Amino acid sequence: MSDLPETVSREALVTREMADAVNPISLLSDHVSSNTIDGIIVTRTRFPPEPNGYLHIGHAKSMNANFSLAFEKLNVKPEARRTIFRYDDTNPDAESTEYIDSIRRDLEYMGWKPERTTFSSDSFQVLYDFACKLIDRGLAYVDDMTKAQVEEQRALALRRAISRGNGLDPDVEHPLDPALIPGPNRNTSPERNRRLFEGMRAGKYPEGSYTLRMKMDFDSPNPNMYDHMAYRIKYTPHPHAGNAWCVYPTYDFTHAICDSLEHIDYSICTLEFENRRESYYWLLAALDLYRPKIYEMSRLNLTYTVLSKRRLLKLVGNGHVRGWNDPRMPTISGLRRRGYTAQIINDFCARCGVSRASCTIEAERLAGVAREHLAPTCRRAMACYDPVEVLITNFAELTGSNIFTVLDVATELEGKSHTVELTETIYITARDFRVDGESDRNYYGLKPGGSVGLKYFGGNLTCEKFEKKVGGGVKLFCTADNSEGRKKPKSHVSWCPSSSLPCEIRIYDNLFLTPKPTDLWEEELNPENEIVYKDALVDPSVVEDGMCGTKGEEGKWISGNSFQFERLGYFVVDIDTTYDSASGKGKIVFNRIVSLREDEGKKNVSNTAESAAVKVAQEEKTKKQDARREEQKRQVEAKAARLKISPQNLFREAQEHAGKFSIFDVITGLPTHDSNGKELTKSALKKLAKEQKKHEMVLKKAAVVAARGG
Repeated sequence: MSDLPETVSREALVTREMADAVNPISLLSDHVSSNTIDGIIVTRTRFPPEPNGYLHIGHAKSMNANFSLAFEKLNVKPEARRTIFRYDDTNPDAESTEYIDSIRRDLEYMGWKPERTTFSSDSFQVLYDFACKLIDRGLAYVDDMTKAQVEEQRALALRRAISRGNGLDPDVEHPLDPALIPGPNRNTSPERNRRLFEGMRAGKYPEGSYTLRMKMDFDSPNPNMYDHMAYRIKYTPHPHAGNAWCVYPTYDFTHAICDSLEHIDYSICTLEFENRRESYYWLLAALDLYRPKIYEMSRLNLTYTVLSKRRLLKLVGNGHVRGWNDPRMPTISGLRRRGYTAQIINDFCARCGVSRASCTIEAERLAGVAREHLAPTCRRAMACYDPVEVLITNFAELTGSNIFTVLDVATELEGKSHTVELTETIYITARDFRVDGESDRNYYGLKPGGSVGLKYFGGNLTCEKFEKKVGGGVKLFCTADNSEGRKKPKSHVSWCPSSSLPCEIRIYDNLFLTPKPTDLWEEELNPENEIVYKDALVDPSVVEDGMCGTKGEEGKWISGNSFQFERLGYFVVDIDTTYDSASGKGKIVFNRIVSLREDEGKKNVSNTAESAAVKVAQEEKTKKQDARREEQKRQVEAKAARLKISPQNLFREAQEHAGKFSIFDVITGLPTHDSNGKELTKSALKKLAKEQKKHEMVLKKAAVVAARGG
């Protein structure tokens, strides 16, 4: 009997098979019955974020996979698609209502409609009862081993597994230590374990004194089978369940059972969970529960970005950004504020697809998708970052209308339009004028005695003279010419009329200088990832139809209105905007979503001065990057060399310890005296022992990777 309808593809989303993953006929029958709704056998996935942070673009890919792409691959008809939105909320120490609310809002923003919303914490009693069932079956026990002892226990099991995998006798290479394997509690009676577990539930013991562990398989080559913890004591109120519990199930115990209880067909996760499928299916088989299929896909990696929750927390906590919704953050909240609509993000994720091939996506691909969506929809306007005042000295002599009709979207010839008015005083962006422009034959921007085309005017603007302003900057005195026989200009400039509105424009660049941030990622932050122009100008058409009006509290959870600022890029109204459409008062703030991608041959070369400065800055940046790469290369080589050093020889052979010590313990290899023969202090010895232990764990992890073939 199959748990899939006949129309569903059995060739898609197929991964490693396991004996424990096979469902008995009775469980399959019950599953099909539960998943038959109005005569249709549905296929069910789930999106199960942990509410311990804000969702980021990697979660957006997971949403896309679970709500859409998985069904497409499986050839599931739209009416048979179901996705459960589940909060995997098992750790009250890291979770909060802020995160719960933000995740819900992000899901709504992305436009996905779940079959229903569940909380793992709503099943705490059911999960507790299953834990008791494991105890009664002799498959779980209450343990009082310390964290350090458990680490030693698992390290011994791993060493024995590696020996076994290399064709050696583990009992000779790494004999069992009864104090570790099986340990003092593994073979105790169900009665003893049930009594202690009920005492844990009743709050009789302090945190850290006891845990409930699953009695799995210490002979397995997979460390995830080394008696995973199922429950721990935590006297922390739960943000959803309140104060009802002081024992909490672990992720490894919870998510498999919840997948089964919710009759999930496909449990989709990222590849780092692939080695957990043994423990996942062991648990469900031990409890005689239905076993969903598991599919592991590659996680989304973007250049110039970090998606590690730990690193994102540090970005916020260390003040590198202004919060989870900072436009520089890869969170959905940050992307929304930056101007990336749900359609842009979902389209990007759909193009990334669902596969097991690991890769890093260029951030420019996301920007490219954004441009595709923004170009045919954004209303055009003109703006100046750092305005230069221009007085048109012959303004009174100009003929024809000074009010020009501009299509909101250039490609919509029959679409809406707005007007811009040429005034006696206008403003251009500083990069479009160079005092020394005459000395550069390749410069076609405005310069003393030179001419440029004036957008929409249909004529030329010629700089007759300029004056330097007190405090910096210049004022230009120009003439305008729209006569028939005028010389055709080689470039055009955009401009803002005297009626333009003051605004703040924020230009965003890559968050990091290097495409793939390393362990030194905080040192690799781009110091110019945000440039703010507080005295910018924008033409007044942007406030028509309430396009820049403040949206109040709800405005934080939707993307603002977007514009194409001609020759500058695509911009969105930021939530810091306080402009009131009725009174015409308040601040307007714009964030650049992405730059305009122009053909090099059509780019206005009027920014040569700026380009020169950028070139110098880029050269400096390249030098720093080269130096950083060399340092990273040195660190990689040092790390590789370090992996060849045993823990006992660490302080004799490691480069950073060379010549620092003179006498070493013959058994442990720990230094006892410094290079001058002076005995080390207890504090120094403790620190060195900790470093040696850490090195030992690194070697063990490397051995696991090697044993598994890479």
